Amino acid sequence: MADRAEAYKRAGVDIEAGNSLVSRIKSLVSATYSKGVLSDIGGFGGLFKLDLGVYGEPVLVASTDGVGTKLKLAQQFGRHDTIGIDLVAMSVNDILVQGAKPLFFLDYFATGRLDVDLAEQVVKGVADGCREAGCALLGGETAEMPGFYPDGVYDLAGFCVGIVDNAKIVDGSSIAVDDVIIGIESSGPHANGYSLIRKIFAESGQQATDILPDTNTTLADALLAPTRIYVKPVLNLLRDLDVRGMVHITGGGFYDNVARILPRGVAAHIRMGSWDVPPVFSWLKSRGNLTWPEMLQIFNCGIGYMLVVPPEIGEDVVLRLRAQHDYAQIIGTIDRLKKPDQERVTVEVPGDDR
Repeated sequence: MADRAEAYKRAGVDIEAGNSLVSRIKSLVSATYSKGVLSDIGGFGGLFKLDLGVYGEPVLVASTDGVGTKLKLAQQFGRHDTIGIDLVAMSVNDILVQGAKPLFFLDYFATGRLDVDLAEQVVKGVADGCREAGCALLGGETAEMPGFYPDGVYDLAGFCVGIVDNAKIVDGSSIAVDDVIIGIESSGPHANGYSLIRKIFAESGQQATDILPDTNTTLADALLAPTRIYVKPVLNLLRDLDVRGMVHITGGGFYDNVARILPRGVAAHIRMGSWDVPPVFSWLKSRGNLTWPEMLQIFNCGIGYMLVVPPEIGEDVVLRLRAQHDYAQIIGTIDRLKKPDQERVTVEVPGDDR
């Protein structure tokens, strides 16, 4: 093998390193397997057998995403063990919005020169995220591309497939006036707004090891906190409660994401003072000289996921989420849209918006 692979190795692609990585991550990947998995990593495709017994009319839901320029910050800080959690979270949280249970996940890892130790850390994060989401890491691709990426630089993409019964798809169409909006806390900026975060950090003159004000956490830990995965607590609610709409707060913040699920004739009104904003967002606002409306257009500001439910079950939903150690709070209401040109989503910001 060594002789046959030498020409490719001189060009910058180490086949033996790739094989070594596959060997190292097999146990990480197999730990995510569910009963539907019929294949092991290393094949040309992953095999998954659907259990259709519990679905009257099964619908597959798919999503793909990356983690944006949070990757650059992870590489700048030398933190590679949790960025894979972000990768999984961005896709599984997206399909969860429609009521889907994640079945399996595929990852794509591309780099200029394969560092097996580094890649193993990244894949460990992906496997950790899959276990938390209850889905199988069915396979993936490692691409070594010398001359395309500089040494030490890598890129990630993820692909998720889930399933939901057609009769239980959550699409926001039943959202009505007086419904309440419940917010579930985020772990930090998740994986959005990092082009601005990196700019703010670079201009702050601070170091990754500096302590974030009003905390015992370093800036690196606060800015790279992995995205929360909401799958298990939300699926528990969906089994027996009327959840009419859900929102994953990603790019576009509150204003763009909430508007995506609202039916005609209604608007969402959110009260910002109804939850505690984590210190990392106050630091970003202060250092970036931003207003709260600007922050809410870019970041999740402490609320990573929202549910819209009838008012009579709002408190029950909050209590159930808190019992699962997920801090949740009623943060807004659904109102009647009074004018065609009215903004669909308003956020009430207490006091001086700066």
